[in-house]
Amino acid sequence: MRATKQLLLLFLVTIVAYFTAYTLIEHRRNRNGPWQITFTAEAGAPAIVINQPKLGIHNVKLTFPGGEISTDATQTIAFDTARETPFTVLFGQCVFLDTTSLPGTVTLKISGHEIQLLPRTLTLDRKEQAWKSDAVIPLTAKP
Repeated sequence: MRATKQLLLLFLVTIVAYFTAYTLIEHRRNRNGPWQITFTAEAGAPAIVINQPKLGIHNVKLTFPGGEISTDATQTIAFDTARETPFTVLFGQCVFLDTTSLPGTVTLKISGHEIQLLPRTLTLDRKEQAWKSDAVIPLTAKP
């Protein structure tokens, strides 16, 4: 009987430890939240606005003068859930998405440009650029 009580106690302690560890790992993985990207049009040309509040990245706008957009719609996406890539966004494609530890990495192809969002840097056509809130960065549309 004593061995049964010890096994039951060990089982309960193991369950509590497991759920505690799982909760802590999930909190650490999600604590910074996702990239929030608004796809919109500015003067008839595509534009995206990038936000990541926990990292202090606000209203970084990439415009694509000369690019064509077939709709006046606006779409905001929080990149918080893993999906199979590539997938279509309003006027481009998401070609890579890693949400293992948010905000993760998002790579977009828009108007012939490769845009990669990383917590430490913004990469435009494989050239690193420091994050600057409220920046407006024009990217001429490529064929």
